[in-house]
Amino acid sequence: MKKLFTLLFVSSLLVVSCVSEPGPPGPPGPAGEDGINILGQVFEADVNFNAANNFEELVVFPNEIEVFDTDVVLAYMLTDVVDGLDVWEPLPITLFLGNELLLYGFNYTVGDILFFLDGTVDLNDLPSDLTDNIIFRIAILPADMAENVDVSSLDSVMSALQNKEIMQLN
Repeated sequence: MKKLFTLLFVSSLLVVSCVSEPGPPGPPGPAGEDGINILGQVFEADVNFNAANNFEELVVFPNEIEVFDTDVVLAYMLTDVVDGLDVWEPLPITLFLGNELLLYGFNYTVGDILFFLDGTVDLNDLPSDLTDNIIFRIAILPADMAENVDVSSLDSVMSALQNKEIMQLN
């Protein structure tokens, strides 16, 4: 036991006695690779719903945008233009057409987003202003950013992003 205590005492004494003044700083390291944008991205897609595409359209995320499992994907639809200003509503959107319902919805993976129409209305009888050239904006945000932003407002999402450039897909 005395030998073990002596050994521990001598080794701790050696560790404590090795403290000295720090030397000069080393040279700078090599330049790192370009990182990915983790601040979020917004892009725009023009979608047409019809019987040929089963009233759904798959939009593949651009290669420049990397989406992670933890990211939040939000979708907004251009519903009106008032005094030259775009009016964006978050999806899903439900329209009441008389006694019938029409739903604009979406789901997504890390590689794409699927926009679709659903509801009690006969989708084949919809007027073209509800099915053709529907403009959607897709916002991809890191989860921690989405916690601090009013995601029900595209304006709030856009003001939270440092890069306000919107990529046009089609």
